[in-house]
Amino acid sequence: MLTMDMIQDARRVLDGVARLTPLYQAPAIGENIYIKAENLQMTGAFKLRGAYYKVSSLTEEEKARGVIACSAGNHAQGIAYSAAHNGARSIICMPAGAPLSKIEATKKYGAEVVLVDGVYDDAYKKAVELTNEHGYTFAHPFDDEKVIAGQGTIALEILDQLPDVEQIIVPIGGGGLISGIAYAVKHIKPECRVIGVQAAGAPSMYKSIQQNKIIELPSVSTIADGIAVKKPGELTFQLCSKYVDEIVTVSEDEIASAILTLMETQKTVAEGAGATSVAAAMFDKVDAGSKKTVCLVSGGNIDVSILSRVITRGLTKTGRITEFATKVTDKPGQLNALLQQVAQTGANIISIDHNREAQKSEINSCVVSMVLETRNTEHVESIRETLKKAGYPILND
Repeated sequence: MLTMDMIQDARRVLDGVARLTPLYQAPAIGENIYIKAENLQMTGAFKLRGAYYKVSSLTEEEKARGVIACSAGNHAQGIAYSAAHNGARSIICMPAGAPLSKIEATKKYGAEVVLVDGVYDDAYKKAVELTNEHGYTFAHPFDDEKVIAGQGTIALEILDQLPDVEQIIVPIGGGGLISGIAYAVKHIKPECRVIGVQAAGAPSMYKSIQQNKIIELPSVSTIADGIAVKKPGELTFQLCSKYVDEIVTVSEDEIASAILTLMETQKTVAEGAGATSVAAAMFDKVDAGSKKTVCLVSGGNIDVSILSRVITRGLTKTGRITEFATKVTDKPGQLNALLQQVAQTGANIISIDHNREAQKSEINSCVVSMVLETRNTEHVESIRETLKKAGYPILND
């Protein structure tokens, strides 16, 4: 069973292995918001803590058999790193759709990577199959006391760094991270609230707590690949039921906006899962106005190709990029007149499409689609009203 002695022992074992990650105030996000930057952890995510403590606790015989794990990427890197530093072979089952950066990083730490079609849960089934076939030692990414204890060391650091913390927001996938944090917090400072956040496209723990039983989702879909888990663990469900105060969800656009905000205001890169805590605070899913609130940014391992798309999505959500479609009469000077109206609003045109054959246009009209660089949502609304008053219908309202 999980105990405070186990979490304290994990802290001792991790001394000199895991970084003491910074905790700092982020007034640009909120007056009472603090960031715990586990995206700056070794291997780029908090997962190293639980993975290393688990591997270090294995017997020499268990290490000799080889350590196997399943992961969307961060636990994979944690186990691969930990196995290499403890003289053990590692085999990692990963979803074939995991970010390429996570797959390659796992290989560089010395692991044998087995790619599995599907999501995390499919990788889990393959890892169990290989364990039974070859006798490997299985290191579960979240439903394991040692792994949970390792993650719980983050709570000890937060309470040391910000003793008067009143609320901690923690991302949830399978629940290992929040289980360790909530257990430690409630044993040391029970009045401190612990709030979990899941992607709306993968709300397995959220629904399980709501229905008071473990729910397995038929599918999950989210840019937060690190928390795209169909079914929470047995142990983590019990711990969350007992120690977590509340669980909320955030949308894909909200996650993208949080990633963008962290880049612009904090000069730090977070992956989708890591940014969910900030998204919950930014979009008022959690009351952070009156409480000293720590947002745990759990990881920063985001693929560069995904990052560019996320930035575009975040810019759109916050009104920094917008698209308008309207109609103009098909005769000389009409397009120029439209562009002059747009120029007067202070918007910058990124791209424009002038289409005579569009289905929405009459025979003597053209549809003009524009992608604009704008200041904020109020600016977007101002442009919309300006065009309408000038007689240009907005086709994509």
